[in-house]
Parts: sequence; C-alpha cells; structure tokens
Amino acid sequence: MSTATAPATAVEKPSVAHLPYRPESASVARRLVRDKLAEWELDELIDDAQLIVSELAGNAVKTSCLLRMTVEITRITATAVRISVTDGSRTLPVLIDAGLKAEGGRGLALVHELTRGQWGATLEPFGKIIHADLRMRGAS
Repeated sequence: MSTATAPATAVEKPSVAHLPYRPESASVARRLVRDKLAEWELDELIDDAQLIVSELAGNAVKTSCLLRMTVEITRITATAVRISVTDGSRTLPVLIDAGLKAEGGRGLALVHELTRGQWGATLEPFGKIIHADLRMRGAS
C-alpha cells in the first residue's frame, strides 16, 4: 500500500494578512507564507515563496499608499500555490532587463524566473492585485 500527500481540497483556507505600507511588513508576509506552506507540507516551496512575497510586498510599499496592502497565499493544487499582494496603486508592474550593474529593478525578473512566467497583475477599482503561482519542481 502506498501513501501519498492528499490533494488540496476546497476546505483548505488561504491565509490573508492586511499589512501597513512599511518595509517591516515584508517580514510579516514572509512568516505568513512560511507558516502556511509548512502547514500544507509544501516545505520545498518555502524559500522561493518567501523571495516572491518579499518582492511583491516591497513593491507595494514603494507605492506609498495610505491604507493597507493585502497579502494572501492560496493552495491552488496539491503541488502549487498562489501568492497575491493587493495594493492601492493602479500602476501596473513592468518586467525590465535591469542589467548586471543596476542597483534595482531585478525583483520582477526574479519572480518571473521562480514562477516560470506564471505571474500577472489585475487592475481593481481601487488598486491592483499582483499574483504569482509557484509549483513544486517536477509538477506541471
């Protein structure tokens, strides 16, 4: 008899945090992601997910919005999660080739690489949602 990790079900609830637009919110977002992935036994994704949520939360902080950003992690399949950050800016992110000597601008390229291009943005009436889908290696 073989045992396998049970697939994700509709009863698995996402984790959500409403955070201020401050640099220290990135550490809260990383902890949220780390704890939820450990709960779901998706430890393989923790390091990459923490990098992704740090970048997305960091970009939200740079918008200088006044209320709160929302960080959410959702299990979308047995081997994949979606990390989303909602902020109050309607300015969409742009993936650029920052070059080796640039002091910034590499964050979305990292998100693009880690998610194998599975990320995007959706405009909302009062801001936007940036999402990034992360899958375990070998999962399609």
